[in-house]
Amino acid sequence: MAGSEAPPFWFREKGWAAYSLAPLGWAYGAAARWRMDNAKPFEVMAPVMCIGNLTVGGSGKTPTAIAIAKAVREEGYTPGFLTRGYGGSHPGPHLVDLEHDTASAVGDEPLLLARVAPTIVSRNRAAGARKLLEHGVDFIVMDDGFQSRKVYFDYALIALDARRGLGNGSVIPAGPLRAPVIDQMRHADALLRIGDGAGGVAVVRAAARAAKPVLRADLVPHRLDGLENAKLLAFSGIGDPTKFFDTLEGAGYTIASRRSFGDHHAFTDADAEELLDRARAEDLVPVTTEKDAVRLSRLNGPIAELKKMTRVLPVDLVFENQVALKDLIADVAKRYHKRRISRPAVSPDP
Repeated sequence: MAGSEAPPFWFREKGWAAYSLAPLGWAYGAAARWRMDNAKPFEVMAPVMCIGNLTVGGSGKTPTAIAIAKAVREEGYTPGFLTRGYGGSHPGPHLVDLEHDTASAVGDEPLLLARVAPTIVSRNRAAGARKLLEHGVDFIVMDDGFQSRKVYFDYALIALDARRGLGNGSVIPAGPLRAPVIDQMRHADALLRIGDGAGGVAVVRAAARAAKPVLRADLVPHRLDGLENAKLLAFSGIGDPTKFFDTLEGAGYTIASRRSFGDHHAFTDADAEELLDRARAEDLVPVTTEKDAVRLSRLNGPIAELKKMTRVLPVDLVFENQVALKDLIADVAKRYHKRRISRPAVSPDP
């Protein structure tokens, strides 16, 4: 769904649209269940941790992956990211180059990941995993890939936006779920609840019934110096732009105008001109997310002008229990070593 908005009815109480699409959702869910249960994943000789989610759209996977990789490095490993490069055109396997790659080529999220550790974008995840090992990586963090299961993962951590939750609880196209919750939870190892909100209650209960550990974390924004008394033009094209707006206001900033775009939106000159005109006419400071900002980079004309004028709000994902995070990484490594002893041979090339 790159560059598109999730249907609003997905995140409202079930109505006629969800009920009318339920048969298609049942078929989609059955196919997803079969793929997950019958996958024959490629086994790579390194610990692999998958950061997944249960739904389409933003749930905090990328900041979770970044936080995990930083913690992995502190434990003495050399982490690397494996991602499909959603929204990009490069088939891969390709090592992301921050000096030359653009969001249109590799996707916006890989450009954020590559700031932290070597990042491979590859539609063939097995080939991408092999390439990471060639670059000296000894602990792979997969950003997504939970449902496809093309690469064997030793641990699957499911990121959940506690405010947004599962929407109406239906499967695509009737709702945002990628497969029925019970079928997905069977392949998960733990749930990471991000933030607060009633939307996550049902999933936490489902995880508890499935005897899955539940961890907690928060997205903590950085301070934007000099904007305490400014009027902001907040714009964003992420899975849930209202989360960004709420974060700004919760940090004490004043949003005078806001503009939402679809997830992974490719900004056009017309978009940039609209935002620039509004900012100048009303004396506003444009502000956006890191993920949106990388889609404004390495472009010319009005988009470059907008990028120059825009302030970026970085956020860090902070685990509530740092000891639990260290234990989690140790568990992944332990599972890998057990797998290596029991199945020392790598799966044949696909």
